Amino acid sequence: MNMPGLSAAHEKLIAALNPQLRPLALRGTIRSYRKNSVIINEGEIGESLFVLLEGKVKIYSNDADGREITYNVVEAGDYFAEMWLDGGPRSASVMTLEPCVCSIVSRTGLREHLAEEPEFALDLVAQVIRRARAATETARNMALLDVYGRVIATLESHKGPAKPDEPVILTQITHQNIASRVGASREMVSRLLKDLEKGGYIELGVKRITLLKKLPARW
Repeated sequence: MNMPGLSAAHEKLIAALNPQLRPLALRGTIRSYRKNSVIINEGEIGESLFVLLEGKVKIYSNDADGREITYNVVEAGDYFAEMWLDGGPRSASVMTLEPCVCSIVSRTGLREHLAEEPEFALDLVAQVIRRARAATETARNMALLDVYGRVIATLESHKGPAKPDEPVILTQITHQNIASRVGASREMVSRLLKDLEKGGYIELGVKRITLLKKLPARW
């Protein structure tokens, strides 16, 4: 792959994308971000789509008191910030969870890509639907489940519940990560996890939780 103006490292990152995303990423401007950098602020007007070439970001909101809810985590090989297509303000903030490299595609670049690759429109619509469904699920859980129920739903949403002799290992997950996903305090989440560990349902490690068996619906 020979792409003028790109470093060898960036060429390698783009080459690792699925074939459908490579042409889109090539239309963008490459930018690197440090860990814990806020890329997008909720409420601002934006006209760029981000293709994540390297790293991991979280999509979240917080209130005036600093309470936070995490809607989604996006990993390299995917794209985000497509919700500006309706002309409205950004619906959530985005922060890097580790050093990241993005290709930032402008409105003009996206329009040109859709004109040349019209089938990408279907992928874009599917992406918006997936994100809307995830947001609906989050809202439903917040409204209908108690904190314990939301914790269980979060733990078992990654790889499903554990089965006999088939534990599920969740890595790079902390008590604060879970608290942000379920809209509760870290202290409350820690108490629930400790109780589950005492009951033999999970095993806690450093940024790791092992599900040993299906978690009880109520505690």
